[in-house]
Amino acid sequence: MFSTSKRAQLSLFIVICLILLGQSEARSVGDESETQDQLENAITDETTEYLRSYGAKMKSYMNLSVAPCDDFYEYACGNWKNVNQPRQTVHKRSNLLDIVYTLADVTEQLMTRTQLAEALNVSGELLVAQRFYNACLTAVVYPLPAADPAYLSLIRSLGGFPAVDREAWNASSFSWFNMSAHLTNYGVAGLINEHLLTQYPFIPYFKLPELGFDHVVQTDNIANSSCRAYQLNEKRMRGYLQAFNLTEDNVSAVIAGVFDFWREALAINDKFEGNEDMCLVLSTMQEVPPFSQWSSYYDIVWTGLDFQRGDPSHSADSGYCDYYYTELDKVCARHQEAVANYLAMLLLYRMDAKLKEEKYHKEHCLTTVHFTMAHLFNKLYMAEYFSEETHAEISDMVKELRKALRQTLESVEWLDTETRREALLKEASITPQIGSYKDAELADTLIRQIANLSVVEDNFAQSMINLRQLGTSLRRYNGLHFEQIANDSKPLDLIVGMQVNAFYYNLDNSMYVMAGILNPPAYHRSWPDSLKFGTLGYLVGHELTHGFDTVGSTFDSEGELRNWWSRKSGTVFHERAQCYVDHFSNYLIPEINHKINGNGTKDENIADAGGLRESLAAYRSHMKQLQRSAGENNETLAPQRNEQMPGLDVSPEQLFFLGFAQLWCAAYEEEHYWEELTQEHTIDKYRVLGAVSNNEDFAEVYNCPLGSAMHPKAETCRVW
Repeated sequence: MFSTSKRAQLSLFIVICLILLGQSEARSVGDESETQDQLENAITDETTEYLRSYGAKMKSYMNLSVAPCDDFYEYACGNWKNVNQPRQTVHKRSNLLDIVYTLADVTEQLMTRTQLAEALNVSGELLVAQRFYNACLTAVVYPLPAADPAYLSLIRSLGGFPAVDREAWNASSFSWFNMSAHLTNYGVAGLINEHLLTQYPFIPYFKLPELGFDHVVQTDNIANSSCRAYQLNEKRMRGYLQAFNLTEDNVSAVIAGVFDFWREALAINDKFEGNEDMCLVLSTMQEVPPFSQWSSYYDIVWTGLDFQRGDPSHSADSGYCDYYYTELDKVCARHQEAVANYLAMLLLYRMDAKLKEEKYHKEHCLTTVHFTMAHLFNKLYMAEYFSEETHAEISDMVKELRKALRQTLESVEWLDTETRREALLKEASITPQIGSYKDAELADTLIRQIANLSVVEDNFAQSMINLRQLGTSLRRYNGLHFEQIANDSKPLDLIVGMQVNAFYYNLDNSMYVMAGILNPPAYHRSWPDSLKFGTLGYLVGHELTHGFDTVGSTFDSEGELRNWWSRKSGTVFHERAQCYVDHFSNYLIPEINHKINGNGTKDENIADAGGLRESLAAYRSHMKQLQRSAGENNETLAPQRNEQMPGLDVSPEQLFFLGFAQLWCAAYEEEHYWEELTQEHTIDKYRVLGAVSNNEDFAEVYNCPLGSAMHPKAETCRVW
């Protein structure tokens, strides 16, 4: 059984960075309809007009009626929600996350690259992608045809749908656990919330299940029928159930049964406040025996694979906290029909495009193929869009950031000599990867799996079922084939450059800047360096700092779990980290009347602060080098002019901080706050406010007086 802390140590630290561009009209693909020059111009326009246009876009996000020292987030992002393009999403909208739509547009373009696919020997797989996409375009996806025989047949085979088959459904043969296990094969979290460890043998681990559909439910947000969580989930279930022509009384009864089940299940969570460590303590205190059904999950999902290999921590009996599942089993026994109905509707929810309007139909089809067939489109993307020039510039930026981090490690006064030596050794040993990790053989193996996808003519529901199975098997590939792969194999995420992530990987002390992140609002080659360092530079610094946060600091330069800290330096380190816990825990989210979890988000907040400091130091060093070089060559350099963005009345260093903040411009609905409340990253607004209000350079650059909201006190939180 893995504890929460050990799982965290084995996880990737990820910051998602995504961009905003337009959308084109829906059409079928298969022809080479756009030229290479057109695509290059669309993506890498470096003209003065582009800078004016982008400056105007940045300005349109701002609320200039708010002083930056009063509320920098509102100043930088206050109008973003009013000017962003309408899109389809069930999650929050943000300037970064919108890159999913840009990459979807690129995916559409790549589907026409038949000659490129032939040259790369993936033409057969591209044809399968085209067939699924074209089938999706012509299918009815809004609203979901929930009563389609393909969906109902699958549900019946997994555990049944008593709301629909009341007479035929047999409670005595129903296993809520086995049905939940089967659902994971289609990417449904259900009552088994499966994740995969990021090291060999890539075994599964589990988190507390999140209950609900469009809105995560908790005890206090479904207390009555007027709550938004209640209303959104009721509406989703009602839509599915009405598709089967149930009477209104039956629909209402089924929905009431699901809510009753949720309330009892949530009461279990409340006993340990949703904290797995507290749950494990309860398991020990109450002498709860191991939950006996996990072997069924491994039989259903992993064909009985033995991950143990002599290591008890890899036991196939391990799962989430025994106390939780033992108590959940009792609740499920009291609500068998409700649980079966809930799980059946969760499968429908997984197959559902969840569109708000038909106009988003094409968008759904593009994002679906993009995410499911990521390795295929990545191969095309890297060949077509990722240039050596871009690689070189990003490599130089990473070097500047690493130099700034090294200078910080050399100068912080609270590190003793031996701990400083270990820290500097770790920094010197970091291996950077720009674009993606290269494993051509594994990537091609994953691409070949696409040929197994059956796109069933005139049966899109079955095609979607098949696609969800494919996506899940690809995600689990390393674990399913761990006996055939090397012990030092990397996580599959690291070989997909066409994603908008940056990673720090503790297990081999490596850092990754993926190709998909190299677009606005994170990067553009034409931008002033001040903006590049405020955006991509900060993101790189964020990932580098993860090597020295409270989890990263437990790994040494070789990626081994080892305490390399002296007692004195370690004590100061944790005191400084606690400052971030206390600071962020004071932020109240008024929309849901809950505070930020400062302890759960501390490492991301430490990484934000460190990344921002390192990047500004790197930018200042970079500009001094340019000035020195210009002087040596008797050239005139005008950094104040060159480093500003047309149309924005801000200095270069003010632009640096503005670019950072606008990465996190976002629009939340109430349900999105609940969704993110338990995640590792702080909600975007407070992420920005917490970082700048603990940054002395920000206060100086924006002339914020001591005591102002963005410069509340002279003593700020700082680890690095």
